[in-house]
Amino acid sequence: MYKRDKMLKETAEKRLKAIREFTDLGSGFKIAMRDLEIRGAGNLLGADQSGHMEAVGYDLYCKMLNEAILEQKGEKTQEEFSTTIELPIDAYIPATYVKNEMVKLELYKRISGVWTDEDYEDMLDELTDRFGEPTCEVMNLLLIAKIKAKAHEAFIAGISYKNKQVHIEMASNVKIKVELLEPFLTKYLNNIRVVAAVNPGFVIDLEKKSLKNFVKDLEGIIEDINELIER
Repeated sequence: MYKRDKMLKETAEKRLKAIREFTDLGSGFKIAMRDLEIRGAGNLLGADQSGHMEAVGYDLYCKMLNEAILEQKGEKTQEEFSTTIELPIDAYIPATYVKNEMVKLELYKRISGVWTDEDYEDMLDELTDRFGEPTCEVMNLLLIAKIKAKAHEAFIAGISYKNKQVHIEMASNVKIKVELLEPFLTKYLNNIRVVAAVNPGFVIDLEKKSLKNFVKDLEGIIEDINELIER
């Protein structure tokens, strides 16, 4: 699309990169949004084509604008947080299941975008159709992706494993419905303890159960924790 020895400006390189990245059906909108980021939308109430949007990107700019509007209205906004899961189980795509590295990277990216039960089922069906019955490692990867999505919805910042215990750390400024704690703990036969710290959390004792079997039950526990959150 350009001569080999020709020097391109930074803006031109970004536009060519956008065209190369977005080649799927319906990518025209994404290219338009990327072009908006490159040239900048500038003053939303004026005709200028410069400003902060060019620096932070369209999505982040819209998010910042929305937060500023809510702040002016006196409405509270939930602090952003990321959810991390650190469990010692095999969760990956083996080379024997998917040989092509580029395809594997694309699958990792798509699996990380699993947020609902429907996404999980669709991804599982596609993997089965394209590559055959998923291996144990692939099933674990899908399960962890779904658990991470549900944990984020329940305002859980981290899930980790140490000394035969699973630690669940809640996000900051999360309030628990105290009146629902006792029925929750009773349901799990008091095998779950509440941790009172800067950020509240829970500790689950796995002395009598393997982590591999427990991960299958973790989804249900997270859903119950979600019911405890005061919104």
